[in-house]
Amino acid sequence: MMEEEELEFVEELEAVLQLTPDVQLAIEQVFPSQDPLDRADFNAVEYINTLFPTEQSLANIDEVVNKIRLKIRRLDDNIRTVVRGQTNVGQDGRQALEEAQKAIQQLFGKIKDIKDKAEKSEQMVKEITRDIKQLDHAKRHLTTSITTLNHLHMLAGGVDSLEAMTRRRQYGEVANLLQGVMNVLEHFHKYMGIPQIRQLSERVKAAQTELGQQILADFEEAFPSQGTKRPGGPSNVLRDACLIANILDPRIKQEIIKKFIKQHLSEYLVLFQENQDVAWLDKIDRRYAWIKRQLVDYEEKFGRMFPREWYMTERIAVEFCHVTRTELAKIMRTRAKEIEVKLLLFAIQRTTNFEGFLAKRFSGCTLTDGALKKLESPPPSTNPFLEDESTPEMEELAMEKGDLDQPKKPKAPDNPFHGIVSKCFEPHLYVYIESQDKNLGELIDRFVADFKAQGPPKPSTDEGGAVLPSCADLFVYYKKCMVQCSQLSTGEPMIALTTIFQKYLREYAWKILSGNLPKTTSSSGGLTISSLLKEKEGSEAAKFTLEELCLICSILSTAEYCLATTQQLEEKLKEKVDVSLTERINLTGEMDTFSTVISNSIQLLVQDLDAACDPALTAMSKMQWQNVEHVGDQSPYVTSVILHIKQNVPIIRDNLASTRKYFTQFCIKFANSFIPKFITHLFKCKPISMVGAEQLLLDTHSLKMVLLDLPSIGSQVVRKAPASYTKIVVKGMTRAEMILKVVMAPHEPSVVFVDNYIKLLTDCSTETFQKILDMKGLKRSEQSSMLELFRQRLPTPPAGPEASSSLSLLAPTPEQESSRIRKLEKLIKKRL
Repeated sequence: MMEEEELEFVEELEAVLQLTPDVQLAIEQVFPSQDPLDRADFNAVEYINTLFPTEQSLANIDEVVNKIRLKIRRLDDNIRTVVRGQTNVGQDGRQALEEAQKAIQQLFGKIKDIKDKAEKSEQMVKEITRDIKQLDHAKRHLTTSITTLNHLHMLAGGVDSLEAMTRRRQYGEVANLLQGVMNVLEHFHKYMGIPQIRQLSERVKAAQTELGQQILADFEEAFPSQGTKRPGGPSNVLRDACLIANILDPRIKQEIIKKFIKQHLSEYLVLFQENQDVAWLDKIDRRYAWIKRQLVDYEEKFGRMFPREWYMTERIAVEFCHVTRTELAKIMRTRAKEIEVKLLLFAIQRTTNFEGFLAKRFSGCTLTDGALKKLESPPPSTNPFLEDESTPEMEELAMEKGDLDQPKKPKAPDNPFHGIVSKCFEPHLYVYIESQDKNLGELIDRFVADFKAQGPPKPSTDEGGAVLPSCADLFVYYKKCMVQCSQLSTGEPMIALTTIFQKYLREYAWKILSGNLPKTTSSSGGLTISSLLKEKEGSEAAKFTLEELCLICSILSTAEYCLATTQQLEEKLKEKVDVSLTERINLTGEMDTFSTVISNSIQLLVQDLDAACDPALTAMSKMQWQNVEHVGDQSPYVTSVILHIKQNVPIIRDNLASTRKYFTQFCIKFANSFIPKFITHLFKCKPISMVGAEQLLLDTHSLKMVLLDLPSIGSQVVRKAPASYTKIVVKGMTRAEMILKVVMAPHEPSVVFVDNYIKLLTDCSTETFQKILDMKGLKRSEQSSMLELFRQRLPTPPAGPEASSSLSLLAPTPEQESSRIRKLEKLIKKRL
């Protein structure tokens, strides 16, 4: 029974001591131990087996038991000590908690005492300061009352004095008094509910109304509207009245200004009536001379009567401008048929001069007052009368040099008076536009006549082709017209003038430039009877003379100058015209026309040199290359080609030194024309022996070296040829060399020959391969087998996008097209 009870106790103890894994892990971290007894998964059987692994080890059982008993006693001692140490912990905790609660109660009591004392102190302070606040309020109210009573006394006295002084017309005293009364009355706005205050305010308004009517009556008496001036000039009474008008309703001031200016200009309306001889444009100077005299007279007589801030002098001038613009517009509508361009320009010039005079004299601050509205702001750099503006002569010089974008002097401020009078001339500027159209037409005709009379320009001895002087004259005239028109208007007339510019730019390009290019029999790109007959007779194609070459280069340089200057002209026109109209200015078509002239000139130079080399290439194709026995120096036809190149290219290069990029274009176009033609003639050399092919390969290499040196041939300064040009020459002439290398290769075995051809030429055209076989002199039977083998050995074209590129190899090459043209020429010759 004892054993069963012990087993039950052990099982219960194990159930109680079963800890969760988290707790067990925490214990192991806090109290790490290597003792198997401390492990959570302790197994007694395994532990005993570890202590006694064999039967012989049981001899030490007593010693092991003693050690375990000793360990048990130590554990019991430790547990006993810990349990005894925890016996009084609960009692100590309760005691500490009670002490903390007592301390909190004591602290709360002290805080309550402090709060009660603070409330008592605040109440005591309020009782102390209550009397002081009452005294402060009383002082403030007393001060306000005294001040208000003083203001009321001043207002009442001021109103009485104001009414009395108004009746006596003591305007000097009234001016100072009225401003003071107005200032004092502002303090009583919040007291207007009081009848006495409201009555005083009404008396002040009545005094103001009476003053305004009285001052207007005084001015009407001094300056009657009939135009008779008051003798003795202005009085001090009116001067003081103007000071009062500054304080009164602004309408009083405007009425005074309006009546005075109207009376001052009444004489002008009589002198320059529409039916008067001095009213016409040819005597427009008298109008401006009259107003200048009137302004001087006003300064002497009335300058001190009106306050300076009224700007009466400027107001008189501005009203004069409005009246003059209206009168001039009316008379020009009536006599529109009598307006001539010289008369119109004279009137505009005098008017803009007068507007410049006003800009120097006045600030323009009155242009925004009342009904005097400021007109459109002028475009920048259109006022020729400001001191800092560049003169027309300087601008013409800049245009003549072709530098429209040169740095200008700092621009003067815009003229606020621009167009205030001259606006009336804008509806009649069609007269000026028509005149410029006529003048430009005559100028172009004169350029044509001068060119015919003087002939083409002389060959240039220094570097740079001569630009035709007529183009500089044309753009100088354009510049003059543009500046002049922008001073007249920046609206639709500028658009009309731009259209005229476009018209004569095209005419200059057609009549002066394209019309004077030397003509060739094949310049149109087609065949003519004369060209075929000359070729049949064996005569060389007509070459351009030295003068004609220089003329073509001069026309090319002129077209390049016109192209650049036209672009600058477009930019300047956009600067001069109104912003809303800039999109309507477009000279792209004219620039394209000059580009076409440049392209045609380059094409003529290329055709001339190309035609000069044709006889040499024809001689090459007619040589008996199968009879050549040894390889010598370069062949005569190569010498002939080099001779023509050395004759033409230095002349063209020297005359195009100022337009280097177009000389490069000439070299590229010549290479693109000569090399395919050379390859075409190379195919005509058949049959060719091995020695003949070697000689042709030597000649091809010589031509390649000459072409690579073409841009600097015959020049003392050796320059590296442009990379784009070098690439074209190397690619084209390398193809010619590869053709000759294929011809030189033995045709046996056939497979090796075909593979060698495909590798060197990468040309999948059977027609080209046929020409190679013809050059080798193979029989038709041999050629048939070769062609069949060639078709079999051709690489399979790739699918997708690459297929199109491979198929393009089968398309006719330039030399094939040239061969077809030659066949057509032969057919026509036979029929002739």
